[in-house]
Amino acid sequence: MTERTEPHDDLPNDDLPNDNLPNDNVPDGDVANDDAPNAAPKIDASVPHSARIWNYLLGGKDNYQADRDAGDRVAAVFPGMVQLTRHSRAFIGRVVRHLAEEEGIRQFLDIGTGLPTVDNTHEVAQRIAPESRIVYVDNDPLVLVHAHALLTSTPEGACDYVHADVRDPERILEEAARTLDFDKPVGLMLMGILGLVPDFDQARSVTSRLLDALAPGSFLGLNDGSTTDPAYVEAISRHNRGHGVTPYTPRTPEQITRFFDGLDLLEPGVVSCSQWRPGVLPFGLPDPVACHGGLARKPLPTAP
Repeated sequence: MTERTEPHDDLPNDDLPNDNLPNDNVPDGDVANDDAPNAAPKIDASVPHSARIWNYLLGGKDNYQADRDAGDRVAAVFPGMVQLTRHSRAFIGRVVRHLAEEEGIRQFLDIGTGLPTVDNTHEVAQRIAPESRIVYVDNDPLVLVHAHALLTSTPEGACDYVHADVRDPERILEEAARTLDFDKPVGLMLMGILGLVPDFDQARSVTSRLLDALAPGSFLGLNDGSTTDPAYVEAISRHNRGHGVTPYTPRTPEQITRFFDGLDLLEPGVVSCSQWRPGVLPFGLPDPVACHGGLARKPLPTAP
């Protein structure tokens, strides 16, 4: 398996899912409209939808033939995409499991959750600690409709859903406070979402603002698409400009590591998601995929 997937410049525009990405042309506030999740989204089964394509690549069942066809075409022109999506998902499960089992975390803020599949954050956490409380955040009404229907909590715990954009941390924090106690540690999950914020400084600012609101002893679990090849980033950017697609920006492992500035990174640091604590394997580490991530703790205050 190669370190990165290769872009293919003649991919048809309708095969590149962009309906679930932040829209700079939407007036401020629309992504955080209280009424939006309550209105049933119009579903056209003949048009591929990004969340359903991702669900298909993960082996889920909440997708239509158009999504499966588009997913197959994307996988054909981006070799390793299926492996990347599944290793990324498995990484999330391992992070949540570690936080619940080893760190005693009982609150999770999962931003950019996507459609429910298997081993969602609340399922992994509540399997270990039924009293766990989870808030999911997404800016796609379709995702939230599915979440309300499928992501049900244990009686001892809680699940809530916030309709907001990752670039609106104040709204996220305000709404999440209905369910989470920010005076206690929280597991902040930013999985595959910051690539949708192309400006690196803005992405770091969003991350910092969210972390600032969390208690010492909280954790940041993060992964995102990665590459060390500037030509690859430029090829993606050029393709997106040519097709009017909202950009997804893969970053270098060094840039992804900077999201953890000021935190205490747990071993093995920022690595390919497939190689982050994969457990005991008979044939060594899996091949790397073009997605890097890590887990870090917000430091406790030092004694005077």
